[in-house]
Amino acid sequence: MPDPRIDEAIVLMNNLAKRTGLASEQPRRRYLWTDAFAVCNYLGLARASGEQGYAESALQLVNQVHHTLGRHRNDDRGSGWISGLSQHDGERHPTRSGLRIGKDLPEPGPRSPFDERLEWDRDGQYFHYLTKWQTIDTAHFLI
Repeated sequence: MPDPRIDEAIVLMNNLAKRTGLASEQPRRRYLWTDAFAVCNYLGLARASGEQGYAESALQLVNQVHHTLGRHRNDDRGSGWISGLSQHDGERHPTRSGLRIGKDLPEPGPRSPFDERLEWDRDGQYFHYLTKWQTIDTAHFLI
Protein backbone atom coordinates (compact mmCIF):
# COMPACT_ATOMS: atom_id res chain seq x y z
CA MET A 1 0.00 0.00 0.00
CA PRO A 2 1.44 3.43 -0.95
CA ASP A 3 2.54 5.68 1.88
CA PRO A 4 0.62 8.98 1.82
CA ARG A 5 3.55 10.73 3.52
CA ILE A 6 5.77 9.90 0.55
CA ASP A 7 3.11 11.16 -1.84
CA GLU A 8 2.87 14.42 0.13
CA ALA A 9 6.68 14.81 0.14
CA ILE A 10 6.70 14.34 -3.64
CA VAL A 11 4.08 17.09 -4.07
CA LEU A 12 6.02 19.45 -1.79
CA MET A 13 9.33 18.81 -3.56
CA ASN A 14 7.76 19.21 -7.00
CA ASN A 15 6.34 22.57 -5.90
CA LEU A 16 9.70 23.66 -4.51
CA ALA A 17 11.44 22.67 -7.75
CA LYS A 18 8.97 24.70 -9.80
CA ARG A 19 9.05 27.80 -7.56
CA THR A 20 12.84 27.96 -7.35
CA GLY A 21 13.71 27.27 -10.99
CA LEU A 22 15.09 23.78 -10.48
CA ALA A 23 12.42 22.20 -12.69
CA SER A 24 10.82 25.17 -14.42
CA GLU A 25 11.56 28.31 -16.39
CA GLN A 26 11.23 30.39 -13.22
CA PRO A 27 14.34 32.38 -12.31
CA ARG A 28 16.75 30.30 -10.24
CA ARG A 29 16.40 31.11 -6.58
CA ARG A 30 18.94 29.27 -4.49
CA TYR A 31 19.04 29.51 -0.70
CA LEU A 32 21.66 27.34 0.96
CA TRP A 33 19.76 26.26 4.08
CA THR A 34 16.57 25.28 2.24
CA ASP A 35 18.51 23.64 -0.58
CA ALA A 36 20.53 21.52 1.85
CA PHE A 37 17.31 20.07 3.26
CA ALA A 38 15.88 19.68 -0.25
CA VAL A 39 18.86 17.55 -1.28
CA CYS A 40 18.27 15.37 1.77
CA ASN A 41 14.59 15.07 0.85
CA TYR A 42 15.39 14.08 -2.73
CA LEU A 43 17.84 11.43 -1.56
CA GLY A 44 15.25 10.12 0.90
CA LEU A 45 12.61 10.00 -1.82
CA ALA A 46 15.00 8.12 -4.11
CA ARG A 47 15.61 5.55 -1.39
CA ALA A 48 11.96 5.26 -0.32
CA SER A 49 10.48 5.10 -3.82
CA GLY A 50 13.29 3.38 -5.69
CA GLU A 51 12.95 6.03 -8.41
CA GLN A 52 16.34 7.22 -9.67
CA GLY A 53 14.84 10.52 -10.89
CA TYR A 54 14.86 11.86 -7.32
CA ALA A 55 18.58 11.15 -6.96
CA GLU A 56 19.10 12.94 -10.27
CA SER A 57 17.13 15.92 -8.92
CA ALA A 58 19.39 15.95 -5.85
CA LEU A 59 22.48 16.04 -8.07
CA GLN A 60 20.95 18.75 -10.27
CA LEU A 61 20.25 20.83 -7.17
CA VAL A 62 23.79 20.35 -5.86
CA ASN A 63 25.10 21.52 -9.23
CA GLN A 64 22.84 24.61 -9.23
CA VAL A 65 23.84 25.51 -5.68
CA HIS A 66 27.53 25.23 -6.51
CA HIS A 67 27.20 27.29 -9.69
CA THR A 68 25.01 29.95 -8.09
CA LEU A 69 26.15 30.28 -4.49
CA GLY A 70 29.78 29.36 -5.16
CA ARG A 71 30.11 32.37 -7.45
CA HIS A 72 29.96 36.09 -6.84
CA ARG A 73 26.58 37.77 -7.26
CA ASN A 74 25.92 39.79 -10.41
CA ASP A 75 25.81 42.98 -8.30
CA ASP A 76 29.01 42.19 -6.37
CA ARG A 77 32.40 43.86 -6.65
CA GLY A 78 33.98 40.52 -7.61
CA SER A 79 33.22 38.12 -10.41
CA GLY A 80 33.62 34.40 -11.01
CA TRP A 81 34.13 31.87 -8.23
CA ILE A 82 34.21 33.36 -4.72
CA SER A 83 37.36 31.32 -4.15
CA GLY A 84 39.16 33.30 -6.84
CA LEU A 85 39.95 30.05 -8.68
CA SER A 86 40.00 29.91 -12.46
CA GLN A 87 36.86 28.73 -14.23
CA HIS A 88 38.35 25.24 -14.69
CA ASP A 89 39.61 24.88 -11.10
CA GLY A 90 36.41 26.40 -9.69
CA GLU A 91 34.40 23.75 -11.53
CA ARG A 92 36.52 21.09 -9.83
CA HIS A 93 36.35 22.72 -6.37
CA PRO A 94 33.20 24.90 -6.24
CA THR A 95 33.08 25.07 -2.44
CA ARG A 96 36.77 25.92 -1.91
CA SER A 97 35.99 29.20 -0.10
CA GLY A 98 32.52 28.25 1.09
CA LEU A 99 29.20 29.23 -0.42
CA ARG A 100 27.04 32.32 -0.16
CA ILE A 101 23.73 31.82 1.61
CA GLY A 102 21.62 33.37 -1.14
CA LYS A 103 19.92 36.32 0.57
CA ASP A 104 18.46 39.23 -1.41
CA LEU A 105 20.92 42.03 -0.62
CA PRO A 106 24.67 41.99 -1.24
CA GLU A 107 27.17 42.16 1.59
CA PRO A 108 28.03 45.70 2.62
CA GLY A 109 31.27 47.25 1.43
CA PRO A 110 34.16 47.74 3.86
CA ARG A 111 33.22 51.39 4.40
CA SER A 112 29.43 50.92 4.48
CA PRO A 113 27.72 52.02 7.68
CA PHE A 114 26.24 49.26 9.80
CA ASP A 115 22.47 48.99 9.48
CA GLU A 116 21.04 46.35 11.80
CA ARG A 117 17.71 46.19 9.95
CA LEU A 118 19.38 45.39 6.63
CA GLU A 119 21.69 42.71 8.03
CA TRP A 120 18.88 40.14 8.05
CA ASP A 121 18.53 40.48 4.28
CA ARG A 122 22.23 40.56 3.36
CA ASP A 123 24.03 37.76 1.61
CA GLY A 124 27.23 36.33 3.03
CA GLN A 125 28.34 33.14 4.69
CA TYR A 126 26.90 31.55 7.83
CA PHE A 127 28.93 28.74 9.32
CA HIS A 128 25.89 26.69 10.36
CA TYR A 129 24.57 26.85 6.77
CA LEU A 130 27.97 25.74 5.44
CA THR A 131 28.09 22.90 7.98
CA LYS A 132 24.65 21.68 6.90
CA TRP A 133 25.73 21.80 3.25
CA GLN A 134 28.91 19.85 4.02
CA THR A 135 26.87 17.00 5.46
CA ILE A 136 24.87 16.61 2.26
CA ASP A 137 27.60 17.57 -0.21
CA THR A 138 29.28 14.24 0.43
CA ALA A 139 26.01 12.32 0.86
CA HIS A 140 25.27 12.42 -2.86
CA PHE A 141 28.25 10.12 -3.36
CA LEU A 142 26.44 7.50 -1.26
CA ILE A 143 23.57 7.12 -3.71
